[in-house]
Amino acid sequence: MNPLLRIRAFAIHALTASGAAFALLALIFATGGHWEAMFVCLGFALIVDGVDGPLAREFEVAELLPRWSGETLDLVVDFVTYVFVPAYAIAASGLLPPALAIPSGVLIVVVGAIYFADRNMKTAENYFRGFPALWNLAAFYLYVLAPPSWFAALTIVVLAILSFAPIKFVHPLRVRYLRPLNIALLVLWAVLALAAVILRLAPGPYVTWPLVLIAVYFFAAGLLRRPA
Repeated sequence: MNPLLRIRAFAIHALTASGAAFALLALIFATGGHWEAMFVCLGFALIVDGVDGPLAREFEVAELLPRWSGETLDLVVDFVTYVFVPAYAIAASGLLPPALAIPSGVLIVVVGAIYFADRNMKTAENYFRGFPALWNLAAFYLYVLAPPSWFAALTIVVLAILSFAPIKFVHPLRVRYLRPLNIALLVLWAVLALAAVILRLAPGPYVTWPLVLIAVYFFAAGLLRRPA
């Protein structure tokens, strides 16, 4: 076997693992209250998560390096970037009632851990079952929208419940139905999210409302799926 192929495959694993480094940087920034920098790091982790899977499948990483489980590595990194760091950011945000801040963070990490342990978290069509532990995005919207504290706390509880609801959420890159539209909206969302971060998470209505509408679309997109 060509050793260069194995080196390339290992480099893809290293790329996946770099998401954990971005998570650590995000947490360091968060503990200092540098929320914009935290979201930048989580954004880089999101990009890594979007490209490492296609690369791994294209270059047959699982076949070349059977010793290392790309699936396990991906779950470990996803937990810290999608759940653990955002849970801290939400608990420390000051956006929740003080008595509910830490319990909300605990609820997020417990529910997120259980969700990632679900062997049936995805359908055969690559939809997620239940709210797919996108607590990084939940945190982002809470910081941008800054809703009343009671509403922020209620949102956390509702999303936690929806993690186990018998509904489907679209994976914008892997679900075939409406994929061109989903990808286009995902790109637009990334541009708007970057603008929101540059504007210190207070971007104004011309950025905020499109972000909200895109979130509503993706929230409902599973209901628009073509019957199997």
